[in-house]
Amino acid sequence: MQALEGQIQHYLWGSQSAIPEFLGRTPDGSPWAEAWYGAHPVAPSLLADGRRLDDVITADPATMLGEGVLRAFSDRLPYLLKVIAPAKPLSLQVHPKREHAAESFAAEEAAGLAIDSPLRSYRDDNHKPEMVIALTRFTAVCGFRTPRRAATLLEGLGADLTDRLHALLARNPTAHGMRAAFRALVATSMRPSAEKVAEVVAACAARLERGESPSPRIDRTIARMAEHFPGDPGVVAVLLLNPVTLQPGEAMYVPAGALHAYIDGVGLEIMAASDNVLRAGLTPKRVDAEEMLQCVDVVAAPPVRIAPERLTSSTVAYFAPVDDFELMETVLPAESAEGLVSIPGAGPRIVLALEGEVTLFTAETEVLLRRGEAVFVSAAEGALSARGEGRFVQACVP
Repeated sequence: MQALEGQIQHYLWGSQSAIPEFLGRTPDGSPWAEAWYGAHPVAPSLLADGRRLDDVITADPATMLGEGVLRAFSDRLPYLLKVIAPAKPLSLQVHPKREHAAESFAAEEAAGLAIDSPLRSYRDDNHKPEMVIALTRFTAVCGFRTPRRAATLLEGLGADLTDRLHALLARNPTAHGMRAAFRALVATSMRPSAEKVAEVVAACAARLERGESPSPRIDRTIARMAEHFPGDPGVVAVLLLNPVTLQPGEAMYVPAGALHAYIDGVGLEIMAASDNVLRAGLTPKRVDAEEMLQCVDVVAAPPVRIAPERLTSSTVAYFAPVDDFELMETVLPAESAEGLVSIPGAGPRIVLALEGEVTLFTAETEVLLRRGEAVFVSAAEGALSARGEGRFVQACVP
């Protein structure tokens, strides 16, 4: 087992306090948006001796990953674990499927774009399905509503833009109609003006004040997003999407192709090891609406909630419908402080302590973990057990 240092991402939407508090570090006034634990080359975790986790895996993939993971994913750790702490809404975004990501990454490589070029949309050749597990109350929008329900939210607002979108969906209440409506909002050649967007925001606020909103939560979300991104057509696109609220311990799976935006809260994210994000709006970062429209799935679907499955008296698992990752959570109560508890799981694992103090054991080593500390456990180290009083999560491969 080797201690890991998470790599901090200071995106503008991050909380100034949540991640520093979790890590036991002093806030510095900057936004701490994410802490990454994994081997993605954009921001690989560092071991205690300063080596990069991706370099360590590349040097001895059979020991680090195990034969099964090596066959399935070559010499890559297939998942990336994050602590995420949005204090402001994230971009309206989509992640590509594997085949599209591989093709588009190859094209950008052939074009000679540097990996950090502002013109680049693909940082790697992988897909990016993800799952978020709430540590605090966590809010988001995710996936398209049914066209008829979206039409209900648009109806009667009296703004020119929403009247036209309502008429479109009323005539064609299908996935094709929804794609057309969304395209009319975000495509470069059709994006409505800031004035048209402001008219919609004002209309939503007015019906909310009158107590006539068919979805007060969505109208409040639109008001909040408009505060941060005035005039952005992505604000209006929220009328087409499902609102989501996760309470602590609840989880949502976001497949590749699902349009979503996280709004606020603190959570854990586990995903395929990728940094491919295609943005449609609500961001100062690069927006590539045309590329995003090639990847977005507009078929109406409710948010995919993942219920934890109990594996032992101490451990539950969140099983996502992908081969790249799964997440387990173990709680050791005070009465188990003296007893050794077996922890399910195998293969390459990252363990992150959420509360208390626990000691992890393999056949040859032991490590004390406190809140905010993490370790990498190689496949060759075999089974884990633990003792102490606390709570920790384990990222691993199914």
